[in-house]
Amino acid sequence: MVVTFVASIPAYFILYAPVRDHPDYITGTGADPTKSVALGALLELIVIIANIGTAVVPYAIFKRYSESLALGYVAARLVEAVFIAIGIVSLLTFLLMRQEGTAGTDAALGQAFVAVYDRAFLIGPGFCAGVANGIILGYLMYRSGLVPRGMAMLGLVGGPLIAASGILVMFDVIERGGAVQGIATIPEFFWELSFGIYLIVKGFRPSPILAGVDGEPVVPGANS
Repeated sequence: MVVTFVASIPAYFILYAPVRDHPDYITGTGADPTKSVALGALLELIVIIANIGTAVVPYAIFKRYSESLALGYVAARLVEAVFIAIGIVSLLTFLLMRQEGTAGTDAALGQAFVAVYDRAFLIGPGFCAGVANGIILGYLMYRSGLVPRGMAMLGLVGGPLIAASGILVMFDVIERGGAVQGIATIPEFFWELSFGIYLIVKGFRPSPILAGVDGEPVVPGANS
């Protein structure tokens, strides 16, 4: 969970900035963004691996409380990873067209690839992450007591907020990256970060569901 922060933040805000701010670079003008974007793509590939890990590794524990929710969490994280991959492909295609000179003088092509990246980010980290890490994971942690329930509440609040803000951006009700969307991401941001740090420092709290990891589940409704 912490790796997703370490890798995704510099990729989005720093390394992809040259082409996001200057889509006309696709025509060959301006500074060459190849190294910056390629490094950002590498970091996001690491994010994809980390996303899968956050869902698959604790699956054996989560399914002791609810197999359906545990499977839903894996599926939601995989869908998020797919949209991250779409964003990576769009910017790598941007680079290829610049390098091969196939964009000509049409700066609109650059704007199209950047727009695909932005929309993929909106659906993936901007919506699916709210459903997966916020709603599903938050609910699992709140009901199981594997982490403090006050902390899990951040996910239950932040997940719907970040998902709703993504929908509002789709309908052009609020500005993408604006103040409203920024505020809506705060609870989810602290939930995901605190969850990862808590597990590093303390690990899961003692819970009846852990007693069934190597044997039979002991929590009523564990296989529901």
